Amino acid sequence: MKVLITGGAGFIGSHTADLLSQKGYSVKILDNLSPPVHDGEWPDYVKREGYELVRGDVTNKKDLTKVLDSVDYVLHLAAYQDQMPNFSKFFTTNTVSTALIFETILENKFPVKKIVYASSQFVYGDGIYKSEDGKEFFPELRTEEQFKNKMWDIIDSGGRRAKFISFKEEQKINPINSYGLSKMASEVMGLRLGKTYGIPFSILRYSIVQGARQSPRNIYSGALRIFVTQALAGKTITVMEDGNQLRDFVNVENVAEANVLMIEDSKTDFEIYNVGGGKSYKVKDFAEIVKRITKSDSDILIDGRYRRTDTRNAVSDISKLENLGWNPSNSPEKSVNDYVNWIKSSKFDIEEIVKNIERGHKELV
Repeated sequence: MKVLITGGAGFIGSHTADLLSQKGYSVKILDNLSPPVHDGEWPDYVKREGYELVRGDVTNKKDLTKVLDSVDYVLHLAAYQDQMPNFSKFFTTNTVSTALIFETILENKFPVKKIVYASSQFVYGDGIYKSEDGKEFFPELRTEEQFKNKMWDIIDSGGRRAKFISFKEEQKINPINSYGLSKMASEVMGLRLGKTYGIPFSILRYSIVQGARQSPRNIYSGALRIFVTQALAGKTITVMEDGNQLRDFVNVENVAEANVLMIEDSKTDFEIYNVGGGKSYKVKDFAEIVKRITKSDSDILIDGRYRRTDTRNAVSDISKLENLGWNPSNSPEKSVNDYVNWIKSSKFDIEEIVKNIERGHKELV
């Protein structure tokens, strides 16, 4: 069986390719190798494995026609993800590409057995909260005034701190940034087109994925990337808001296992699954984990910087996927260790990366 991975030279895609290869699948990778994630060249970790490598773009139908021929499964992982205000790029890359994959398959009658779509817990937005009187509600985006007054928590109608409820697949989704909106649109479209034309479609909503090969060049997201490079450079580790926001972190190797499970278990057809770590961490505590593992003397700075489109808490209920036998067995400590070892063995200019992070942070405070 041959599997096409869009964005396969990237972080999650390359780990998934490795697992597929180990299990005897033939792997084809489509990637445009564009910055900031890539430098225009195929990374060694995909070059040396004997995969079929095709440089091209998921928004180009000619490129898709070339790679969709003779593949059995498609793992659509290619995406634009950031918190920049270039809103149209999110939809062009993330949503239009999904439509083009269906369009190309149908036009050419390619016998694709299934499409697996990489979505994100960002589609939930801030999710569901419970007020002190027990009523559940969907909060709107926190206001600029709240942020400036350092009122970080979600509050109920009575002005009291509300209780966060972990994301469940069946709840209403309410994204608060362009990345989440583009993923939501792709999910709805993929399920509808898949059912209409008989192409099974599965959706995985990833939590914060961590581990080796995660590019440190994206300065606007990724606590692991930011904290580790700051720690290794001996610079201050900078934490957003008050550091008490909750996140669940999942190791990339476990994510690869979830991706492959979608191919191998037909019960996953037209289903949505959260892919998370199964445990919540305060961001400031995660910074402490990074500091300990890197043996850094860096201070941890919590000075109230923020991003308007960040969710306060983001933790996913993963029981649905666990019921299929999947288990997020790898800890955040393993993810940090793997990432530190990979960064040290690679040829990144850590000092320059940290300078870019600092420049980005100046736009936030």
